[in-house]
Amino acid sequence: MSTENYPSDETLAATRREINEIDQKLLELLNRRLEIVRTLHVHKVRAGLPLRDMAREESMVEQLVEANTGTLSPTGVRRFFTHLLDLIREEIHGA
Repeated sequence: MSTENYPSDETLAATRREINEIDQKLLELLNRRLEIVRTLHVHKVRAGLPLRDMAREESMVEQLVEANTGTLSPTGVRRFFTHLLDLIREEIHGA
């Protein structure tokens, strides 16, 4: 089997480092988002406001679909942010 179609060890290592850096940044941003949502949650509880606003969530996701200029499909954007919203809710209510 020929290995000429496979990236070199240096290329593979550099690519993995880049992915790791992106993952670290994503993790930092996710934790920051969770902190902000927790603050919002406390405010809503104190103010007697509904904790979930489905119209806001749908609007936010659709705005992100429209703003996406990358290669992630509209379905991918929707799925990612829908899962993110579910995860954040689980974290808020489970903490």
